[in-house]
Amino acid sequence: MAGFRFEVLARDARSQARRGRLHTPHGVIETPAFMPVGTRATVKAIGPEALEALGAEIILANTYHLYLRPGTATVAELGGLHGFTTWRRPMLTDSGGFQVFSLAALAMVDDDGVRFRSHLDGAAHRFTPEVATAAQMQLGADIIMAFDQCLGYPAAAEAAEARQAMERTLRWAERCRREWEGAERGAAVRRGNAEPFPQALFGIVQGGAHLDLRAECAERLAALDLPGYAIGGVSVGEPVETASAVVAATAPRLPADKPRYLMGVGTPEDLERYVRMGVDLFDCVLPTRNARNGVLFTSAGKIAIKNARYARDPGPLDAACGCRVCRRFSRAYLRHLYQSGEVLAAMLNTEHNLFHYLDRMRQLRHAVELGGASPHRPAGRATPPEST
Repeated sequence: MAGFRFEVLARDARSQARRGRLHTPHGVIETPAFMPVGTRATVKAIGPEALEALGAEIILANTYHLYLRPGTATVAELGGLHGFTTWRRPMLTDSGGFQVFSLAALAMVDDDGVRFRSHLDGAAHRFTPEVATAAQMQLGADIIMAFDQCLGYPAAAEAAEARQAMERTLRWAERCRREWEGAERGAAVRRGNAEPFPQALFGIVQGGAHLDLRAECAERLAALDLPGYAIGGVSVGEPVETASAVVAATAPRLPADKPRYLMGVGTPEDLERYVRMGVDLFDCVLPTRNARNGVLFTSAGKIAIKNARYARDPGPLDAACGCRVCRRFSRAYLRHLYQSGEVLAAMLNTEHNLFHYLDRMRQLRHAVELGGASPHRPAGRATPPEST
């Protein structure tokens, strides 16, 4: 489709890892890539200029939250997400399906869609595949997601429930595609005064913890010939071994010439594991949420900056890290900010954690280019990983 293209530049001979390049109307994304999560059209505790400086090439926003506040029509009137936020690089919106799952007590799912009550004011709303797709097209993200039904664990382990959710997800994906194709032909609402640009619809593979259902869903979704595909329903409470088996069984069945996106994952170690399985795109709240809770990722493992051992530590957070925070501030100062409840603590911690994630992806891309999918990690000041 015009304005959207994916190319594989290199493959790792010892794994399924690949080095790619995803072209979108708002710029190029070098893959494998990590997307910082900006649920409400902002990545918490960090501004767009800082994200650009860190090298973030794409961020994620959430349709459910923006639909409720400030409203997708308002965002469209103000130039879509790119005009509203002043983030000029690519953006992805999820469909709201995961939020329906996470707010299950406020929602009721049927074959046509989902009825739910706003967590803000209790007002009743309904999402259908058509509503979710139209809302995302109003928001104006480069990549939009098909509406799906996500199961948590252990429900995902029940074959009957997993089959029902998978079949519903497939039917919804077809409806999303029809809505998206109609909009691509000119039926979409114009976003403010800007000319509409092509948007890419990604389908989402479901099937719970059942590898046969995952394989079936991947193959049936591939027949829809969408611009890209995602693996959903992972990191919903299942054991790590189950998640790994699901991704290993699913990724190879997705089209080799389309981008593959693993939703909601994960730790730096998870990213490396799943890159080796052929995944190209990732998102997760872990680096930003942990940063606000004082848990920081380093080359030697996680540390909890609130611990008393850092109260008089003059050294950098991670001597092997090249981020601005590690170059300028001591562990003692970072601990002081966190213990004092200063806003700057969340800002600096977030900047560091996102740098760590984005730098890990740069290392993985380079490793694939060199023929191996395990990045070289420079030795730095050793700090034993801590339990948090």
